Amino acid sequence: MSGPLTHTYRSGEVHRFAAADQDFIYLVSAGAIFALDGAVGDVLAMLDTQEVSHGDLVARLASPGASSMGMSPADAEDLVRELRLARVIVSDQTVAAPAPAKPEGDYPLQALVLNITNQCNLACTYCYEFGADKISTQAGKPKYMTLDTAKASVDLLLAQSGGRPAVHITFFGGETLMNFALLKDVVTYATQQAEAEGRAITFSLTTNATLLTDPIIEFLADARIGVTVSIDGPKEMQDKRRVYKSGKGSYDVIEPKLRKLLARHRSRAITARVTLSDGVTDVVSIFRHLREDLGFHEVGFAPVTESGEQAYALGEAGMTSVLEQFHQLADEWLEYALRGQMHGFSNVSETIGELVQGTNKSHPCGAGLGLMGVSPSGDLSPCHRFTDADSHVMGHVSTGIDRAAQGAFLTKGHVGAKYECQSCWARPLCAGGCHHEAFVRYGDTGHANLHYCDWIREWTDTCLKIQGTLAVKNPEFLEKFAERKGLS
Repeated sequence: MSGPLTHTYRSGEVHRFAAADQDFIYLVSAGAIFALDGAVGDVLAMLDTQEVSHGDLVARLASPGASSMGMSPADAEDLVRELRLARVIVSDQTVAAPAPAKPEGDYPLQALVLNITNQCNLACTYCYEFGADKISTQAGKPKYMTLDTAKASVDLLLAQSGGRPAVHITFFGGETLMNFALLKDVVTYATQQAEAEGRAITFSLTTNATLLTDPIIEFLADARIGVTVSIDGPKEMQDKRRVYKSGKGSYDVIEPKLRKLLARHRSRAITARVTLSDGVTDVVSIFRHLREDLGFHEVGFAPVTESGEQAYALGEAGMTSVLEQFHQLADEWLEYALRGQMHGFSNVSETIGELVQGTNKSHPCGAGLGLMGVSPSGDLSPCHRFTDADSHVMGHVSTGIDRAAQGAFLTKGHVGAKYECQSCWARPLCAGGCHHEAFVRYGDTGHANLHYCDWIREWTDTCLKIQGTLAVKNPEFLEKFAERKGLS
């Protein structure tokens, strides 16, 4: 006999988890979450330890002793067919689920990161741009972006954005505010150009906050510019690595400026971005200080980027401590969410957003795809972390995108090209990890971030359980995350 009745089934590529007394599966091929009813749970339970033929599976589902009592043979056939089509169950004859599609070669831009200066007034000891692991080659290149280069960048973004109704510009450095005069001019020019085309443009910037002044704060608030502050916590942690060239810490300089910024700038959320390194691992106290004492709207954490040989590396013990504290803050995040309140721990918020939106990534991020970085000279790169790196140039704002270089980068970075990712259930959200991190650690932008795999899987499982709990107990709260925020 041919056809489905000859099939022998096994469980498909699913990650099972439980939350709020409900069983769920995360279906890897689709990046989707499903609550398990009795019948589907029965099927997966049968396949946990053995393969089962089509006939036996249907017979067991329809037998009076099955927990899914009352299922007719026809209903059992329908269920098995649906599970097979969804790849919840598979056989040797099941066609493998394709990797997320590779974007078209002329995929439209959505955002540019303008590195308006490669200069900085701090000398942070772990800086990926100036430290031991730097890949930038700044010798002989402009230190500050000119207005002509900035205008050409805006024109490129609008021309290459495929008519998107809204685009975004992030200002970056070096220290962004060292070229604040240009930033103001770019905001004016870009707004005028976008409005002339009947489109919208939004802005954000990243800063170390040392150069904030009252007039700058007023401008940022009035222009509705999103602000991310690079800060590592209270004084003893901020001053460990975020220092001036003299070695003096920066906390006492930025603390009063931040209080003014947070008090005045209410038109956009103000976010803190923390770099975790050896000795800067007290995640909970850092969060408390930044969120509760200073008043940041969101606080996010990331381990320092390093090649594995630097003294400031977190190390295994540091990573273990960090993850334990992440779980503590994740528990708090869920408590807030069950009350309908936002907590402010963005590491959870961002993952929940991706889960709710059914994210299934072809690439780890928008780098080289919907987003590109622009150096002070006008060179294009995959993102701001590759700015001024001669080996990663993807064209110039005056001549356009080098599609061959872009295509090579994206082909190498596609999740389907990363062998180790093919057996990982968390790949729809991770897609192998940061391109820059891969280059610094392994010398290859297309290499999976293997040093973070266990952490990513454990963290994703934690967030799946949070999402599942909310789906049962406060599904309305998840609606806050249903809209994609893009690359801003």
